[in-house]
Amino acid sequence: MDISHASRPDSLPPIPVRAADPSRGTNQAGVRLYNERLALSLIRRHGPLPKADVARLTGLSAMTTTTIMNRLEAEGLLRRGEKQRGKVGQPSVPYALNPDGAFALGVKIGRRSCEFVVADLVGTVRSRRRMTYAWPLPGAVFGWLAAEIPQALATAGSDPARLVGMGVAVPFELWSWDAELGAPAPELQSWREVDIAAELSKLSGGPVQLCNDATAACAAELFAGRGARYRDFVYCFVGSFIGGGLVLNHALHVGRNGNAGALGSMPVARLDGPGHMSRPQLIRQASLFLLEERLVRSGRDPSAIWTDPTHWSGFDGEVEAWIAEVAPAIAPALVAASAVVDAEAMIVDGAFPAAVRSRLVASVAAEVDRLDRRGLSPAVLAEGSVGPEARAIGAAMLPLMAAFAPDREILFKDEEVRP
Repeated sequence: MDISHASRPDSLPPIPVRAADPSRGTNQAGVRLYNERLALSLIRRHGPLPKADVARLTGLSAMTTTTIMNRLEAEGLLRRGEKQRGKVGQPSVPYALNPDGAFALGVKIGRRSCEFVVADLVGTVRSRRRMTYAWPLPGAVFGWLAAEIPQALATAGSDPARLVGMGVAVPFELWSWDAELGAPAPELQSWREVDIAAELSKLSGGPVQLCNDATAACAAELFAGRGARYRDFVYCFVGSFIGGGLVLNHALHVGRNGNAGALGSMPVARLDGPGHMSRPQLIRQASLFLLEERLVRSGRDPSAIWTDPTHWSGFDGEVEAWIAEVAPAIAPALVAASAVVDAEAMIVDGAFPAAVRSRLVASVAAEVDRLDRRGLSPAVLAEGSVGPEARAIGAAMLPLMAAFAPDREILFKDEEVRP
């Protein structure tokens, strides 16, 4: 099993396109908008490109490509670079995405923390905020966001006119984990009655898109991480609980109910004693809550897990024991999921320091090598590259993808809608 340690790309594969109704006709405005988004996606994925390369990759004429690129530059979405000399023919001018061309907010509401970021068009985080708590309460979360979002936007240097929306990453049924959180059940149950999108739309003043938190993390790996190099991959994110996502044909696949790649719900066999095999879900066998419980049993303060997920110190022994506990559960879940979709890669990330991620991936790789994988094609096991902020960053990617990624449905709209 290969383990990839390649550097982080700056590209974004396109999001999935929906099948169009063949009975409907295209219109000129829709075709133009689709081609513009296609050009933006190609530049995001490949890096700066001259007009000739965009024409070659899209199959559009040189004249049409020039018109598109000039319009995108005039709208502030592209910026031209220095002329490239030294090749046969006229010097070429590469065009790159303009980071200041658009901005989006990404919010992650988690079981132990809430965070949000302001990201620009290329996926760079311009501003970030984070708070931790024993358990999440709607009033406290929305009140904190209301106070912090204006300040974050001001420090990000973003043009309010170029804010395209807000994405929100939240666990499925946030209210259903009161026992694990040690929270009073009635307080968590209050989330059942909250329209999260409506509440946050009041704060952002624009559209809000909701997404499962692990799926959002998968979007961040696809948009701003090394996942862009793989055509298909199964994604695993270890947070308070464990979850996952799925990418097929360079596109985030969310499934019928938005839960595709929900590794946490996958039953994984466990030997509980001589002759006794149980099959609890992976979410019960691999999570940071297990590390928290281990630290509490050893008399240590577990709060550092949540307050600073990029730097842990003082509990290496517990971390090693935790890795030895969770790796044997993660490995068969990844292989089983990869067997179903014949994925090119399996990517593991989480809300922990990069050094811990490397040790965990190495242990998972060792467990994968012990499994009987006859009949399966080789797959790369790779470290994720985004880290603890993946869920918030992925949430910010949702409105950017909605505004600027190609979607064949645009071809059939009756009226032109500018991103």
